Amino acid sequence: MLRKLIRTTEDIANTCYVAKDRLEDILGDTEKKIFDIVQCNTSGDYVPIKEVVLNALDKIEQAAKNKGSVTGIPTGFIDLDYKTSGFQPSDLILIAARPSMGKTAFVLNVAQNMAFKENKTVAIFSLEMSKEQLVNRLLSLESKVDSQSIRTGNLSDEDWSKLIEGAGIIGKSHLIIDDTPGISINDLRSKCRKYKLEQDLGIIIIDYLQLMTGSKKTDSRQQEISDISRSLKEVARELHVPVVALSQLSRAVEQRPEHRPMLSDLRESGAIEQDADVVMFLYRDDYYNKDTDRPNIAEVIIAKQRNGPIGTIELVWLPNYTKFANMQK
Repeated sequence: MLRKLIRTTEDIANTCYVAKDRLEDILGDTEKKIFDIVQCNTSGDYVPIKEVVLNALDKIEQAAKNKGSVTGIPTGFIDLDYKTSGFQPSDLILIAARPSMGKTAFVLNVAQNMAFKENKTVAIFSLEMSKEQLVNRLLSLESKVDSQSIRTGNLSDEDWSKLIEGAGIIGKSHLIIDDTPGISINDLRSKCRKYKLEQDLGIIIIDYLQLMTGSKKTDSRQQEISDISRSLKEVARELHVPVVALSQLSRAVEQRPEHRPMLSDLRESGAIEQDADVVMFLYRDDYYNKDTDRPNIAEVIIAKQRNGPIGTIELVWLPNYTKFANMQK
């Protein structure tokens, strides 16, 4: 390892002497090389095919012993976990919807289950809401106190007791919230490498993709989004964690009679669909149709799943707590 470190530092020094790339790119590349050494997992290492096959058979045997069990990180939504077997390491998972469908609420539900119940380190990069706003939502979720009461401070003694208990659970968790506005993909990658080394990072959540900044100058916003989505997939593979990215949908959804989203509605870049291992849409009919016979029912439409089935599952929407819940069977 020392020889590898010496060679790497020499390469880094040579790169700096003849630097043609931007400083940000050089720093990112340097950090990755050092990170790979620390992880003893340098990119491009040769692994015998026999070892790969044996590892695959071990996983298949484990799955056979635990039929129906979740192999990834459980989301807490029973039907969704049945379809996906949880969020899988190295997957880029895209969750898209029009505004006000509950994208942030959905991923906070997922973060709540993974951080508080599964004891995973969850990093949330919130580019739209402040960390204080997210914590208020989490307090409402965990304590089951009306979110409006929390905002206005109109709380009963019982509410306060619930909030204090909920705050204790949140405070003990391995939850990281970064609300840096317009964070660049390079900064996000750098922070997540640190979290992986220091806190055994379990999952990354980004709210939302279109508010991020790319790693290099591009001719169009579409190219920049393509660069971001491709880089997020690279982060997922490098750190071997699920990366969940929220995304806005184009207005085309609003301009047709059938408002359920489709893959073609992904905003600004078809590369998002190509890079993602899983694409899910959120849809609530009562948002468009006030006379619907199914109020407060949300659909999670799995439109793409590289290694599993597609389909739709239903959840209950609880607006007072900005919360999704499992359907009662």
